[in-house]
Amino acid sequence: MEELARESISLLARSASHADSPRLGSFGAVFIMLKSALGAGLLNFPWAFQKAGGVTTAISVELVSLVFLISGLVILGYASSVSRQKTYQDVVREVCGGAVGQLCEVCFCFNLFMICVAFLVVVQDQLEKLCISLYQTVTGFSEGEMPYHWYTDQRFALFIMCLFIILPLSIPKEIGIQKYTSVLGTLAATYLCAAVIVKYYLMESHVAIITPEHSQGVSSWGSMFSVVPTICFGFQCHEACIAIYSSMENQKLFHWTAISVVSMFFCLLIYTLTGVYGFLTFGRAVASDILLSYPGNDVVIIISRLLFGISIITIYPIILLLGR
Repeated sequence: MEELARESISLLARSASHADSPRLGSFGAVFIMLKSALGAGLLNFPWAFQKAGGVTTAISVELVSLVFLISGLVILGYASSVSRQKTYQDVVREVCGGAVGQLCEVCFCFNLFMICVAFLVVVQDQLEKLCISLYQTVTGFSEGEMPYHWYTDQRFALFIMCLFIILPLSIPKEIGIQKYTSVLGTLAATYLCAAVIVKYYLMESHVAIITPEHSQGVSSWGSMFSVVPTICFGFQCHEACIAIYSSMENQKLFHWTAISVVSMFFCLLIYTLTGVYGFLTFGRAVASDILLSYPGNDVVIIISRLLFGISIITIYPIILLLGR
């Protein structure tokens, strides 16, 4: 009788928790997946296209990588469904055993910590470049003539941003709430893509050298494979996928597969358009940060840098939630 009573209480508690927690719809799931993937790698894709040896080679690498990435998302969703676990490390522990699960926990936390540090560095870098661009645009002076004040230091600005923007966004313990900021972050990343395309068509003449440095041989293969980490990092959202899947209303495997394909397709579209037009605009001279290839006092590029910083900020609460 006592055992039956305990089971009844646990079932009631479980049903109550499911009733209380907000469920995530398809629209929200797609945008959170999109925002988890659309990160700092967006700035590097034109350089990756140049390094890979041109548009055709780079898109081929993207498509091959995407097959494995989508397969990984579907497998993780299936593993979460079978194991009935809601976190990445719990799924690994349930499927692969306790020892592998503990190792996964350590690697998972370390990975998320390093991503958080990297994103803060990216945000600080964007703040610094944004301040320099604004100063040059407003005053007409060069970067070397910019006076130093403690309140204009990018480290102070980063502290204020973390305290008043990132921290409040990171307080909710449900990933579903991040769908609102994810829409904003996705639109911000889309603006950068649109700016690169528009800038290409507004050019008076296209004189960029787009022929590959290594057309054949071992060097060309080496260049192609050297951009695989950059491209795969751009589509990386596997850390968040199990948390997203377990928060969804419809957890059928076919539906999850559709969510994965749709979100990765839009990622592919944004990354490819940015990579193609950025590469065609500057060719071999393209910088690893595409925004550095444009004049610093260009208003469209200043807005792009500001919105890109906002885009990175909207990813941070998702990563922090997973680590917490």
